[in-house]
Amino acid sequence: MLHWDDLESANAALNAFTDFDRDARLGDGPLSNLTIGIKANIAVEGLPWTGGLKAYKDRIAGKDAEAVAKLRAAGAAIIGTLNMEEAALGAKTDNPFFGATHNPHKISYTPGGSSGGSGAAVAAGLCDAALGTDTMGSVRIPAAYCGIYGLKPTAGAISQDGLEIVDSSLDSIGPLARSLEDLETVSRVLMNLADPQVIENIALLENLGGVDCEPAVLEGYERAREAVGAKQKFTLPHPLTRIRFAGFILSSLGLSQELADVLKNNPDGLSDHLKFLLTFGTERSAADLAEDQKTLAETTDAIRAVVEQHGAILLPTAPQVAFSHDDKAPANQADFTCLANIAGLPAISIPAGWSSDGLPVGMQLIGAAGNELGLFALARELDEKLSAYRVPEVFLETYRGER
Repeated sequence: MLHWDDLESANAALNAFTDFDRDARLGDGPLSNLTIGIKANIAVEGLPWTGGLKAYKDRIAGKDAEAVAKLRAAGAAIIGTLNMEEAALGAKTDNPFFGATHNPHKISYTPGGSSGGSGAAVAAGLCDAALGTDTMGSVRIPAAYCGIYGLKPTAGAISQDGLEIVDSSLDSIGPLARSLEDLETVSRVLMNLADPQVIENIALLENLGGVDCEPAVLEGYERAREAVGAKQKFTLPHPLTRIRFAGFILSSLGLSQELADVLKNNPDGLSDHLKFLLTFGTERSAADLAEDQKTLAETTDAIRAVVEQHGAILLPTAPQVAFSHDDKAPANQADFTCLANIAGLPAISIPAGWSSDGLPVGMQLIGAAGNELGLFALARELDEKLSAYRVPEVFLETYRGER
C-alpha cells in the first residue's frame, strides 16, 4: 500500500503532482516494484487530462493512453498526473492555472519544462519513474535540471495514442528515472527495442556551435568528453539558434492547429502568453516557413550523417543549470536538445556534475534511430565514470509499505 498522506504532504512543497489516484496499486510484472507518475498531457483513465490548460481542467480521461496501459499491465502503480507547462510549450513549468513546480534541489527554482512535474517528482522520490513528453527537449531538460536520467526515444517508437500533440513529427513520450537501470526497464515495456549496436566512436560539435554555456556546464562537458575519449568534431549547416527557432516555429504552428477549436470557442481557456506564442507560427510568411523547413531538413540530414559515421554525439543537455522562477527563461535553453527531435533520433540525458551552488548539470548522448539499447550501454559506461547522481535536498525517503 502507499502512504498517501506522506506523499501528498511531500508534494505540497514542490507542486509536482496535480492529481493523485488513491486507488493505485502495484501489480505483477516487470514493473511490479515501481510507482509511476504521468505528465498531464497523457491520458490516465479516471484522472483529469488537462494538458496544462484551463480549457481542459474538467476533462476526465475515459481510458489510458497506450503507453500508460503498457505500464499498468507490466505491474506499475500509476499514482497520478503531473504538472507541466501550459500545452507543453514552455521552459519553466510555471503554469498560469496550476501553479509553479519547484526544483527539489532548490525551492523557488525551475525544474525545467515542459515536463517539470515529471522531473521534480522523480528527483524528489515522489515516484520511482515518470512519463514526460519531449518536443524540443522537454524530457531531457527537466532530467538535467533535476539531476536524474531521461530518455527521448526514436521518433515513433512509443505510441502517441492518448497524447495531446504539439507537433507529431517532433513529439515523443519519454520516461524519466533516478537510475539508468529503472529507465531502461521502463523503456523496454514501452517500446520494442532492437538488439544493441555497439557504439565505438563519439562525435563532438565544433566549439559547441558557439552556444554560450555556464562554467559548470563546460566543466561537466569536459569531464564527459575525457571519460569517453571523444575527439572527432563536426559542424552544422546552420547556427543552433536558427535551427532551434525553426523547430519552435514548427511547434507553434502545429499547436495552433491542435488548439484551433479552443482558440475559436473558448479563448479564455488559454493564457495570453500561450496565445502570443501561437502567433509565431500562424503569422509566419509562406516564404519564411519554406526556409524553416529547409533548415530543418538540412539539419536532419547533417545530424543523421554524423551519427551514421561516428555512432553517437555528446553534447550538454542544456547550456545552463536551473534558475529562479523569478528569472526569464534563457532563449538558448533548447539549442542542444532540439537536434534529436528534429532528426528523429534517440537521446539520453544523465547527471554530469554540479554548479558551485549545488545545482545539477546534465549531459546527453544522441544515437542512431532504433539503437536505444546501444545508447543505454554507452550511457552506463559514462555514468559509471562521472558518478554524478545525488539525492536532492527535498526527498521523500519512503511512502510505500507492503503491497
